[in-house]
Amino acid sequence: MSELSNQLPSDPISSVGIITSPSKAPEDYTVVAQTTDGSDADLWKDGLFKSKVTRYLCFTRKPGPDVVVDIKVIDIKEPLPEGYTPVEETMDTKETAMRKRRLCVKISPRAAAETAVYDIQIIAKTKYHLVNYTCIGDINSMGIWNRKGDVPKHKSSQETASTANTEAPSTTASRRTMSRPDYEHQNSGNYTMTALDDVPFVVPEKFFPNPKEMQQVNLMGITIKSLAEIEEEFQYNFSTERSIAV
Repeated sequence: MSELSNQLPSDPISSVGIITSPSKAPEDYTVVAQTTDGSDADLWKDGLFKSKVTRYLCFTRKPGPDVVVDIKVIDIKEPLPEGYTPVEETMDTKETAMRKRRLCVKISPRAAAETAVYDIQIIAKTKYHLVNYTCIGDINSMGIWNRKGDVPKHKSSQETASTANTEAPSTTASRRTMSRPDYEHQNSGNYTMTALDDVPFVVPEKFFPNPKEMQQVNLMGITIKSLAEIEEEFQYNFSTERSIAV
């Protein structure tokens, strides 16, 4: 593949592995079987002796809780970088993944990752460079390149619910608009005459209490009196107390 798309894939890489044959790739995994110029991308091949052993790099973008944020290729004798996990076995046969070199992967929770690896390509080391890609090391005179990009942040369910509540009109406001449209027009300054304008809203007199018609009512020996009758019967002027005080 000599030409690569400038468009970033929709999802970052979530896992990287090594397999013994392109036909043995796990489901949802992409195999880097060829270099960008169409050559065999076998990571095990020996330049002097033709070996039956083959190794191919593969990866998946299947969405999950984690993403690959960095990849390194180091010498087998180098200490493992902090925070990285080596790919030591093939995914299909559990054999040694590579010789002389080690592929190390750094994984991070997607929610905590700012950037992640989106694509991996292998090129003939001395031929050319890949635009928007970074070389992470070389194996068997081939360069391993990856492309990174920003990790999109997905809103949590609470944030989504909060946004929906903010955007949706409140029930109270909706009811008020439906029951008194003229009131809304007045508040907005665009008043429109309605059929209810100038109609007096008067409570019928029959619903007003009439003191003249109030009479003493006796319920099971209990006499119900008016306020005036109570004040008249139990009025006390405190004259005795005042005379003592003087």
